[in-house]
Amino acid sequence: MSEQTQQEATTDVTSDTEVETSTDAPAVPETSPEATDEAAKGRGRKGAGDKRGGARRPRRSTRPERVRPEFDQKIISIRRVTRVMAGGRRFSFSVAIVIGDKRGKVGVGIGKAGDTQAAIEKAIRDAKKHMITVPLNKDGHILHDVHTKYASSEVMIMPAPGRGIVAGSSVRIVLEYAGVKDVTAKIFSRSKNKLNNARAAVEALKLLKNFK
Repeated sequence: MSEQTQQEATTDVTSDTEVETSTDAPAVPETSPEATDEAAKGRGRKGAGDKRGGARRPRRSTRPERVRPEFDQKIISIRRVTRVMAGGRRFSFSVAIVIGDKRGKVGVGIGKAGDTQAAIEKAIRDAKKHMITVPLNKDGHILHDVHTKYASSEVMIMPAPGRGIVAGSSVRIVLEYAGVKDVTAKIFSRSKNKLNNARAAVEALKLLKNFK
């Protein structure tokens, strides 16, 4: 190789080196994949916040407001009854219920239907139909003793100031829903029929008189 060729090669190498070293572009730092994902998530959260305006919308309430029923109610008996028909047995439900406003009105009803909900609705209608108003004084006390018999149930109700309601079975439920206070009730019969006991209590309350 001649001297002229060596000089030209040296000149080319020198010029290439000068071009590479003369670039003033800033160095790009290396980033890990984890850091890149973190930055992307941060941008996503920020963008979502800006789109919502930084505040959460109030939740719409689609549930209707619960209307308080006119009377309080309590189921005292629920039975499944069977009728034997020509094609077989038919089952239905019998429900006995006590309703009252705890201010002097009370009623006992019974309903029968193929399902419990329909039987309860029938019992409530029957109880409203047979509702009575109990004569009470301003403190919710009865004024005298009453004693009555209904079917096989025999009940006596007596005023007892300061003792609260001392009663058992369904008689207590009738007295509570009628709003009677400070009474003692005694069931003289051995009947366990809650419906008859409740109706005996209602018949006893019918005998009360309001002396003015």
